[in-house]
Amino acid sequence: MMEKSPPLQGTPVHPADGQMDLVRMALAEDVGTGDATTLALVPETAQATADILVKASGVVAGTRPATEVFRRLDPGITIKILTKDGSSVNPGDPIMRIKGHARAILTGERTALNFIQRLSGVATLTSTFVERVKDFSVSILDTRKTTPGWRLLEKQAVQAGGGANHRMGLYDRIMIKDNHLAFWAAQGQRQFATAVRLARSRYPHLLVQVEVDHFDQLDDVLTTSPDWLLLDNMSPDEVRRCVAHCAGRANIEVSGGITLDTIRDYAAAGPDAISIGALTHSATALDCSMEWITQIP
Repeated sequence: MMEKSPPLQGTPVHPADGQMDLVRMALAEDVGTGDATTLALVPETAQATADILVKASGVVAGTRPATEVFRRLDPGITIKILTKDGSSVNPGDPIMRIKGHARAILTGERTALNFIQRLSGVATLTSTFVERVKDFSVSILDTRKTTPGWRLLEKQAVQAGGGANHRMGLYDRIMIKDNHLAFWAAQGQRQFATAVRLARSRYPHLLVQVEVDHFDQLDDVLTTSPDWLLLDNMSPDEVRRCVAHCAGRANIEVSGGITLDTIRDYAAAGPDAISIGALTHSATALDCSMEWITQIP
């Protein structure tokens, strides 16, 4: 039997990677030439303390970029994380406390909340899927269906919710999908094994995954000894048949429109991983707010 590859196959997520540029761009689009209301009404020397609270149950993520928002506006600001990423919360629970210049707190409020709400939504949805299949030996994976520019942060949020990361991009895995095969055939290349050998010869350090849409494709694909198979848009019964036929000769990932209503049926069919684009492209933001605690003259 083939030794299973770990589900975390993408480039490791480093929370700070790309974070600085995202925070800079987010502040630039919101603040522009200056926060006119705050500059008009709040004295430059005024100090204050505020808490960010959740207004719904969920899982927290995004405290790092939120922290960076306030530090960009006030390098001397004090921030205390009251609830770490990956923690479960209920309405009214505090996530972080900010103490410093009142202008910085007011100006950064919405940008910081945008990061926390969006990323906590991803973590919360991921956690819901993970909880649904907790009694099966299957990993819940994300996909590349991420918000442009937010991929590292959204994949970190998936981890916070208990999921695992698929490939980070086009550069860290060979993934031969149906359109690659259609192009290959259109060039007059009929030997599928040749495509896999060519990919391996050019990128010997990368895992090779091949998409399979029908059971009758399995034997041809398995002759190439792929590291992973992607069973796309199959029913749970079809997945179960494929898993039995493969008999451990490749790791098996299932994908294609899988929902909270159907995921247990797919998990019961025996795959190693289930990938769900909705984790990042359809997550609902976790509602949060900022509560003004004190103003310090």
